[in-house]
Amino acid sequence: MKEISDLSFSEDVKYTKDHEWAQVNGDFVTIGLSDYAQDQLGEIVFVELPSAGDVFSKGDEFGSVESVKAVSEVYIPISGEIIEINETLEDAPELVNEDCYEGGWLIRVKPSDLSQLDELMDKAAYLEMLKG
Repeated sequence: MKEISDLSFSEDVKYTKDHEWAQVNGDFVTIGLSDYAQDQLGEIVFVELPSAGDVFSKGDEFGSVESVKAVSEVYIPISGEIIEINETLEDAPELVNEDCYEGGWLIRVKPSDLSQLDELMDKAAYLEMLKG
């Protein structure tokens, strides 16, 4: 596992205490796992995602990520409808390890209440939480 200082944390996303990230892209929000989360999990071998059209409330479990070490649930940081899943991960789950903010994103959501993102952490607050 890497030192926190060796991990990548994007300035333009918000983070959850469960190590998901959310980024507003026009009318939708892209969600994925933070670099810290993927590093802690180790080599990711399988990603289970919901279907487009599924609706979740903030904090609901929407899928799971399986690594050689463990299975970890992922939680949605904003209420809304799934409009797209990253189908590339079906054949290449390792993209979550290799490029968690770009190629390794998990889902895209049409949010029902964008203000829920105000409750999430920016990069500085997330780093403070990680450093404990």
